[in-house]
Amino acid sequence: MAQSKSNIKVAVQKFGNFLSSMVMPNISAFIAWGLITALFIPTGFIPNESLAKMVGPMVTYLLPILIGYTGGKLVHEQRGAVVGAIATMGVIAGADIPMFLGAMVIGPLGGWVIKKFDQMTEGKVRAGFEMLVNNFSAGILGAIIAILAFLGVGPAVSVFTSWLVAGVDWLVGTGLLPLTSILIEPAKVLFLNNAINHGVLSPIGIEQVKDTGKSILFLLEANPGPGIGVLLAYMFFGKGTAKKSAPGAGIIHFFGGIHEIYFPYILMRPMLFFAVILGGMSGVFTLVLLGGGLFAPSSPGSIIAITAVTPHHAGAFIANYAAVLVAAAVSFIVSSFILKTGKQGEEDIEAATQKMQQMKGKKSSVAGAITSNQGAMPDNVTKIIFACDAGMGSSAMGASLLRKKVKEAGMNISVTNTAISNLPADAQIVITQEELTPRARNKVPNAYHISVDNFLSSPEYDKLISELKFPANSQLYEIVDDAEENGTINQDQETAHENDLLRPENVFLNQEFTNKEEAIRFAGRALVNAGYVKESYIEAMIERDNMTSTYMGNDVAIPHGTEEAKKDVIKSGFTVLQVPNGVDFDGQKARLIFGIAGKDGTHLEILSGIAVTCSDMENIEKMAVAKTAQEIIDIIGKK
Repeated sequence: MAQSKSNIKVAVQKFGNFLSSMVMPNISAFIAWGLITALFIPTGFIPNESLAKMVGPMVTYLLPILIGYTGGKLVHEQRGAVVGAIATMGVIAGADIPMFLGAMVIGPLGGWVIKKFDQMTEGKVRAGFEMLVNNFSAGILGAIIAILAFLGVGPAVSVFTSWLVAGVDWLVGTGLLPLTSILIEPAKVLFLNNAINHGVLSPIGIEQVKDTGKSILFLLEANPGPGIGVLLAYMFFGKGTAKKSAPGAGIIHFFGGIHEIYFPYILMRPMLFFAVILGGMSGVFTLVLLGGGLFAPSSPGSIIAITAVTPHHAGAFIANYAAVLVAAAVSFIVSSFILKTGKQGEEDIEAATQKMQQMKGKKSSVAGAITSNQGAMPDNVTKIIFACDAGMGSSAMGASLLRKKVKEAGMNISVTNTAISNLPADAQIVITQEELTPRARNKVPNAYHISVDNFLSSPEYDKLISELKFPANSQLYEIVDDAEENGTINQDQETAHENDLLRPENVFLNQEFTNKEEAIRFAGRALVNAGYVKESYIEAMIERDNMTSTYMGNDVAIPHGTEEAKKDVIKSGFTVLQVPNGVDFDGQKARLIFGIAGKDGTHLEILSGIAVTCSDMENIEKMAVAKTAQEIIDIIGKK
């Protein structure tokens, strides 16, 4: 049951993020339209009948087509965008209201249809006829979808929108609109707000702006008052790291509009959900009472952005500012009471930030603002430990690179790698990926922690070397894994054949993938087919990348299984995928993908070679254009 709920939450998050991805790139167009509306309609700041003629065409044609174009592009790049825009004209012509919801439906659908057509015809079009087929296929399919949208989607969305508008009008008329905060405020912290905001509130809000020049709905989710109230309470009544980090978080939240920065503070004390709910309700009540609202969506939800899209008359500014202040005051009072009457742990902010990122499903861009404490550099360093989830992939590569630097500096310091769960209590320096640092810090709080976002070329390595002032006359300990450290690697393991670890038939050239999951599954299937792992290892590779990205930097990714999946490894081995055009790994392009299966440390020698090789971008460029598998193997072998 718990897994089912988690899957539903992830599905809603993905759906909301997809809706957001259609709307957010076009926010500037919404602002332009909202500004023209607020200024020139008959009830605007400076009414002008001629200039007001732009309002209708912009909201009827420009904005929906932009959304449909963007939705199609998200699915199938430029061809998807064109077909999505053509299809959107169908829903526009088939309805008498702005078709934002219709564009969100038909734009991606148009992109999906042309994508499927391209997949079916790939490699089947005769040379010289590609442009002819591409143009006519997009035109014909776009026209068919537009007709179907005109006949079915447009009228259906019109009816659905009328229901939503009637529901909102009913909530306003009965004074129940503030109750929406009971849903919206917790949804924000759970990263479900995009589905509500862009799927429901914004389309209805835009319809209201068309008639009245403003909409209260744009402020239901964007109001920064509830969040700043929580952070102010931590500033006065918090403890430890949470208290120290709250002022900086407050500035980022209130003026930068990045609301997710206050989510960990609520997750530390779940009772604070009541504070933001009551604060949100108070803010909405104030907006209804004073007639507040915005003429366009506020993105991001900062006081600066809210000011920019507030209708340009004194009453609107007073209403909107009052809503923010009232929400902040109520949230502050309730939060202060909760913090003063309950127990707080000084370091809970670290675990809460990690929990927040896990719920988000990806790295938070602002997490570092509240989890930056490294600890103290120890006096007599003898060991540096790289840690990752499984202790066999990214940490082994990072350890190999730093071990080389330490050896070149002539330092008597061992560099090892292990899983976070196996970090020893006496660890001195621990290096982890940024997303994993909170877990490592919780495991060994007294160690000196270093966070890196690129294991292959992090400046933190050279910085650490310069900070370690030790005599340069000792031999480096060649300890590469806690298995070696405990004497569990036998002679047979030490003499494992490199040729069996990375074979030419497991190097795949000129690959193309639509997303990272497809690439990871391909790598996992190759490992299964080569006899390195069991079938279940593939899912463990997906799970491992979802926990924290396996992108290493320098256009390299190293997908591998979780710590628990080590039991599914039959023997150590690698597969290499060359992706000349790259595949997206959480915003980074990976052109070389090394699928890894490690057992009992026998893979570490060649993994060390991969790490050293890939730390040089010149080698990356050579491998990305290599024409044969043996070329790539030879480049790795020149470590």
